[in-house]
Parts: sequence; structure tokens; C-alpha cells
Amino acid sequence: MPVPEALKDSPHHRYLEVAIDAAVAAGDVIKGSFKGPKQVEEKLNHADLVTATDKAAEDLIFGRIRAAFPDHAFIGEESAAAAGGAAALTDAPTWMVDPLDGTTNFVHGFPFVCTSIALVVGRRVVVGVVYNPVLGELFAAAAGGGACLNGAPLATSAATELAGALMGTEVGTARDEETVDSTFGRVRALTSKMRSVRCGGSCALGLCNVAAGRLDAFYEINFGGCWDSAAGALMVSEAGGTVLDPAGGPWDVMSRRVLAA
Repeated sequence: MPVPEALKDSPHHRYLEVAIDAAVAAGDVIKGSFKGPKQVEEKLNHADLVTATDKAAEDLIFGRIRAAFPDHAFIGEESAAAAGGAAALTDAPTWMVDPLDGTTNFVHGFPFVCTSIALVVGRRVVVGVVYNPVLGELFAAAAGGGACLNGAPLATSAATELAGALMGTEVGTARDEETVDSTFGRVRALTSKMRSVRCGGSCALGLCNVAAGRLDAFYEINFGGCWDSAAGALMVSEAGGTVLDPAGGPWDVMSRRVLAA
């Protein structure tokens, strides 16, 4: 897929081009495996899954991007898990990659899955690509250039009142009693004030749905890592929305917390 027309004049055009190429190639791997049997392993618990497709997609993405930008750094979900944690972020150009966000959805054949790729330079997200190969939706954004879905410009919702708003969130993979209680306590409090709440199984797609105006807001706390939110957060800000820490302060790409509207 080419770079969207609206983003072709971006100074980040070459980065975006490579990211789209890598995301589409990984998407072909995901789509090709979507309906067949999966090789599934558990990471931290029965709700935290990884498949052979996650690993194959990450290797493919890293290989494509390294071929174009051999001096850039990488933080990927599966490589971070293998190393026991994500590398520290510096000011150097760093790619943040979730090869298959929504692994549980993938395992169950639920079509909200995606590849999420972001480039961070000087600790600022400058390029974001999120691709759902099952539904054929390619989200792309470049800092200062806007955000697009399949080439069409995106704009966030105009909603200003909680009572008429649709909120997205996720329950995550932690299953200890304290985390489960706090997660559903927040959902309960929000449900009483909002039109409804949705959990789609992918932080990256949840943020993209805010950028597309499908959700009025989205939040998640204590998700897997920067790879879950980096690209989607840029999508929201470039579509005219706001991205914050859920406590109300500035958002930090490494914080594993996000609120977008």
C-alpha cells in the first residue's frame, strides 16, 4: 500500500513508507494464519498469550525496517518479553513494534487484531501505522501531517458530554484480585455516567477508534508496553484529539498508561 496522498509531503515520508510496507507484510502473515490452527503459548498467565505468528510477524517487521534504517533502535513486544523487559528509551530514533496486538482475539478468531508500528525520535512519536489485515483497515499518521484511514483523513468525535459518550477500555491480562477489582471498579463508575463502555481487545485499535470518531474516548492502565499505545496515540493527536495520562498530566510513551479523547 502506498503512503496516503495527504501524508506524501510529510518530512517523515520515507519512515512512513517503510513502516507501511512492514505492517502490510506482517498483516499478510497474520491474515494467512487467522483461520487455521494456532501454536499458542502462555507468558505470565492463562490470559497472556503469544503465538508463533506474533514472533514471525515481529521478525519480519524488524528485518524490513533494519534493512532501511540499520542504525535505528527497536523496542518490540516479543523481543522485550524474551529479554525480560523493554529497553530504556533514549533520544535516538527508536521503532516501537507490536507485531500482533489482540493476540487473544487472534487465537479465538475475533477480527480485532492489528500490527502497530511507531517511530519515536527525541522521545516524541513522529510516525504511526496500525494495520488490521482481517478488516482491511490501514491507519497512518505523521507528526504535523494528520492521520488517515485507508487514505481518508480522520477526525475525532465532537462529543463534549459524558452522558452521550461511548468509552473504550480494556481489562488487560493481569488476573490478581486487586487489579481485577480496580479495573472493574473504574468500568462500573464510568458506566453509570456514560452511554456505554466497549472492550475490543486491542489498545492500539481502541486509540485508532478514537481517532476515527467511533469512540469518544479510550483509556487503559497497566498495559503491556509502549508498543501498545505509541502509534495509536499519534493517530489521536493528529486527528485533532488529546492524549493524556489518566491522572490528567502529560502522557509519557513509556508509562503503560493512556487516556485519549
